[in-house]
Order: sequence, then structure tokens, then C-alpha cells
Amino acid sequence: MRKLVAGNWKMNGLRADGLALAREVAHRTLAARRAGAVEPLPCDILICPPATLLPLMAEEIDGSGVLLGGQDCHYKASGAHTGDICASMLKDAGCSHVILGHSERRTDHKEANELIRQKTAAARETGLISVVCIGETAAERDAGQTIAVVEGQLAGSLPEGIAASELIVAYEPVWAIGTGRTPTVQEVETVHGRIRAALKERIKGGEEIRLLYGGSVKPSNARELMQAADVDGALVGGASLVASDFWEIVRACRS
Repeated sequence: MRKLVAGNWKMNGLRADGLALAREVAHRTLAARRAGAVEPLPCDILICPPATLLPLMAEEIDGSGVLLGGQDCHYKASGAHTGDICASMLKDAGCSHVILGHSERRTDHKEANELIRQKTAAARETGLISVVCIGETAAERDAGQTIAVVEGQLAGSLPEGIAASELIVAYEPVWAIGTGRTPTVQEVETVHGRIRAALKERIKGGEEIRLLYGGSVKPSNARELMQAADVDGALVGGASLVASDFWEIVRACRS
């Protein structure tokens, strides 16, 4: 399965910085594509900037092969929802993907599985691919609840009838995000294996759904993580804001 490296810029980046970062990623991507058989691009690349930058980023990466995604969407198509953005707006801005259910949304905005399920359904109806995030807190991990939490979030966050082609799942242990801590490769493989089994049981073609690992992914640990079983790429936070670091993680996908 071809891997995917997604950069979640979160609430970072003004116009000048965002353009410079997108330009560098697009330039490196085009250069790798031109190299062809000499050094082929080892994975697909997705960037998810703040909503204010999406139309600019769409223009900047046009023709490079870099994909564009939003960081969230509302579950309704339109209406009196001040400050929100709907899936069709993301599509109109040039997006093909949207991140949903990130732990920062679950924690900071009290988003429950049912709301994420509704958002995922809305993204599906609009033709966006959802990157649905799941993961346990430190307290849940210490209590031995990792698998139960992850499986529960997965079951509650996916709408009925979603197709394998409409979904990417990202496992991001909350205790690892931005902390510099990461699970062992064996721990990642165990969780991803259980996610894979659940997807295969529920969704036709579940073995083809890309499973990303997120949580302090950086150049120093990317290669080991990308070689783990059932890890089909990475959802990258802080390291996606530095083009050279992000590109090292892309290169780590090469087998």
C-alpha cells in the first residue's frame, strides 16, 4: 500500500510563512517526481493549513501532486453557525481531505464520537476523504484501556456505509502529541493491528484503508515507525512546519 504523509499545521502560519512553506514542499515534490526512476516519490503528501490559507495554498501547490486538506468541518451544509466552515467550503477552496476528531478538538471543544460521525458523514457527502483521528489519554493508557478506547472511538466515529476509499484513520495517542514521547514500535503495531481488524470486520476493503501514526513523529524516529506493520504513513504536527524536517519524514517512507 502506498503510504501517505500528512502535515497538520494546526493554528500556525500567516500568509508569507504559509506560502514559503507550501512552495518548498511543492518544489521538493515536483523535483522528486521529475527524478522518476532515479528517486521516485516514496509516498503521497497532504498538507492541512489553517482555513485562512487554503485558497492560497491550493494555488501554490497546483500541479505539484501535493494534496490539500482542512483541519475540521461542520456537520451541516450551511446555516447560522458563526465561525464554522462546512465541507463544501473546503471542497470549494481546493481540498480533497479533512481531518476530523483530532484529540485537540475532542478535548478543547468537547467533541464526542457522535458529532465526529456526523462530520464524517458530511465530508463523505461532499466528496472529501476523512482523516479520522483516534487515541487514548495517558490516564487511559496507564489503566490498560488503550484498545477499548481506540476501538470505541473508531466504532462511534464512522457513519454506516462509509467506503474504504472515503476514509483514512490516524492513531494519535494523546499523551504523545507534542510531548516528544512515542510508544514503542511494538505498541504501535499492536494498536494498528487491532484497528485494522476492526476496519476489515466493518468495511468492505478495510485492508486497503490507510492507517497513519501520529504523535511526535520527527525525522529521528520516522523511519522506524514507517517500517512498522500496519503503519501506512504519518500525521505530522510540529515537524510539518519545517520543510526540511517534513521532507525527511517523507523520505523515511522509502522501503
